[in-house]
Amino acid sequence: MATEPPFFEKYKAIFQSSADEKEKSTMVDVFEEIELPLIDLGHLNLGPFERRECIETMARAAAEWGFFQIVNHGIPEELLDRLNQEQVKVFQQPFGKKSEDKFLNLSAQSYRWGNPLATSLRNLSWSETLHLSLKDISKMDEYNNLSPRLPLQPAAYVVATMSLCHVSLPMCLISNHKTNGMITQEPFCLARSTIEEYAAEANVLAQRLAEHLAQNLGIRAGYFRENCSPSSCSLRMNRYPPCPYSSIKFGIVPHTDTDFLTIVSQDQVGGLQLKRNGRWVSVKPNPKALVVNIGDFYQALSNGKYKSLTHRVIANRESERYSAAYFYCPTYETVIESCSKPSLYRRFSFKEYREQIRKDVKATGDKVGLSRFLW
Repeated sequence: MATEPPFFEKYKAIFQSSADEKEKSTMVDVFEEIELPLIDLGHLNLGPFERRECIETMARAAAEWGFFQIVNHGIPEELLDRLNQEQVKVFQQPFGKKSEDKFLNLSAQSYRWGNPLATSLRNLSWSETLHLSLKDISKMDEYNNLSPRLPLQPAAYVVATMSLCHVSLPMCLISNHKTNGMITQEPFCLARSTIEEYAAEANVLAQRLAEHLAQNLGIRAGYFRENCSPSSCSLRMNRYPPCPYSSIKFGIVPHTDTDFLTIVSQDQVGGLQLKRNGRWVSVKPNPKALVVNIGDFYQALSNGKYKSLTHRVIANRESERYSAAYFYCPTYETVIESCSKPSLYRRFSFKEYREQIRKDVKATGDKVGLSRFLW
């Protein structure tokens, strides 16, 4: 069964009407490849001078770049490898299975691909994602209880029994396969324990980073602990299939992140680009480091000191790319207010911001973002 999303079938009219765009290389022109500032978080555990210097370097990167990469961050490499393995398992499932309502018993539209509002190649995302609200992860085990118990052949029965013996760990879908006229069932299991373990580690790391960046802003101690919790955050697994039109095609269209911070693990393929000082630059991938970027909420909270930069992913012609993004978000009721006066932005809640995004996307096909909340 086909695993790839049907980009060509779904967006046939766009490809036909945009034939002339395939010659416009200026769409994704990049002036240079850069390495993001690299910060060794191990220095936070050395003496007070090294700790202070590390925090100041981090704050400078957030102000000048809006992006930086970190090593010695405390998340085990073995856990990151396991998370990547789970991503591969998810996206290797048949497209018909992935696109079902309640895939893995998650909320509707947790699995997404392309861009339903796309009108041209310029706003079509060549990617598929699994967006996990962390409060939804516990629902995944329920899928075992909801799945029908159909008669199995002896070998398949053994496989299923072994799976059920570990029901506290995997989240299983039963895929039917026809071989020599016989129906067999093979379990697809997503390790909930791995996802929960990574989410817990990423949440601790995001909170630490947010608090370190807040030290020079006059933000009261406890702000992030009070307003952000694991249940308000989310994890997005991304896959960017090889794209025959990679020179003009976005894996993800230009955007800013809404949250306070995003922590990204990625492979060696590359494709991340950011817009800095009015120019697009390509980020050299470093699979040994995690990428951190400032979101809209931290830019507003810092009164514009930290930058939420527009960024995008360019599709690769030959290689698929995987990444996982952890979004450190507040609760919907949290009010975002600039930390200094005069403030660039008026007060707003997460709920209000999301509602404005929804209206803008419906009206224009795109997110407008923080400029809606300027005084």
